[in-house]
Amino acid sequence: MSVPAPFPQRVRIGAGAGFAGDRIEPAIELVEKGELDYLVFECLAERTIALAQGARRVDPDAGFDPLLIDRMRRVLPAAIARGVRIVTNAGAANPLGAAQAVSAVVRELGLGPVRIAAVTGDDVLDVITAGDFPLIDHPGSSRDLSTIISANAYLGAAPIVEALAGGAQIVITGRVGDPALFTGPLAHAFGWSFDDAERQGRGTLIGHLLECAGQLTGGYFADGARKQVPGLARLGFPIAEVTADGSAILTKVAGSGGQLTIANCKEQLLYEILDPAAYHQADVIADFTTVRFDERGPDRIAVSGGSGRTASGSLKVSIGYDDGFIGEAQISYAGPGAADRAALAGEIVRERLALIGAPVDELRIDLIGMDAVDRTQVVGTPREVRLRVAARTRSEQAADRIGSEVEALYTNGPFGGGGAVRSTRAVVAVASTLIPATLVHPRVTIMEA
Repeated sequence: MSVPAPFPQRVRIGAGAGFAGDRIEPAIELVEKGELDYLVFECLAERTIALAQGARRVDPDAGFDPLLIDRMRRVLPAAIARGVRIVTNAGAANPLGAAQAVSAVVRELGLGPVRIAAVTGDDVLDVITAGDFPLIDHPGSSRDLSTIISANAYLGAAPIVEALAGGAQIVITGRVGDPALFTGPLAHAFGWSFDDAERQGRGTLIGHLLECAGQLTGGYFADGARKQVPGLARLGFPIAEVTADGSAILTKVAGSGGQLTIANCKEQLLYEILDPAAYHQADVIADFTTVRFDERGPDRIAVSGGSGRTASGSLKVSIGYDDGFIGEAQISYAGPGAADRAALAGEIVRERLALIGAPVDELRIDLIGMDAVDRTQVVGTPREVRLRVAARTRSEQAADRIGSEVEALYTNGPFGGGGAVRSTRAVVAVASTLIPATLVHPRVTIMEA
């Protein structure tokens, strides 16, 4: 009879990406030098999966993060050699397709056999279109939205635990809660129960601190001379050394850029948190109010505390829907009187759109560098200004007219305009709702390459 392996004393888990377009070099560094047990790539923002659903409508084999294949080619040789297991939500709208594509990479590189798991079941489009659910960030309900193109529920960590327990060395999900990408490996490694709200809350804390990768080591923290961070050009991504009680040491690869300080950790702790006492996730309502950070040496911060209580039983769903088009164009003015000429050009476009009866729902005219962000005070008279005109419309043709009118300023507006650019794009907007967790049925598919 086989004897179950004992739980480890600690687990080292690294953050290999904080968004879809993140750098790959820090992840390679983590795999090669970080002595990791797990590497996590967090690659899904709110709109990303809706855009991926659109891509899959055009090509059924698409719909996952287009950088996934390159990431795997570059990290898998070292990860497989060192026994580092990978978890990522880069499956986006097509985790099964992503797993099959990664299987092809494994075979191409001669790394097999490798077990790859795809987690599905977050796609709840049928549930949303069949029902009527109140929106939590917009007025009205799901029935009030225009053409719905996607609806994905934020799954918890349970299917990731199932995949790892099934021997998966690579786990590819669609939409899951960002911290669940980290609590899944921790719950698997330490045998945490999903009824243990305290451990789940602490795991969620660690996942939340790591999920944005470089933000914990100084990216987004840096602020010129006021908050200086060394080595941002070769920023190292964070590692958590986690023990079974859910406490951890946060660190990074020695010699990598960036920094790990208590100030960094406090900022990331509060990042995108509405209520630190009630951070709602699929598996737990985490409480961060008792979190404590202690410095244990250069780039070594101990994190302890944190707790949780039973989850609400509801899952958040991101609904992607078509919301018209945006036409945008820009043109520059330089030299004496640049700001006045740019302002005149903007007024000409505004009047032209009214004269031709352009069906514009929303119009913005900005002078970048003067009032595009802060309209409360315009200081000085800059000698170079860039005019930006953007409008939301119901039709692509109307949106394209914005670019035409700005380009016409070359010879029909004030002198000296140059460098005009224009674009027209469809708008995929996102709204959120809550549905009962009982309506969502995660599935794990394991394949071997």
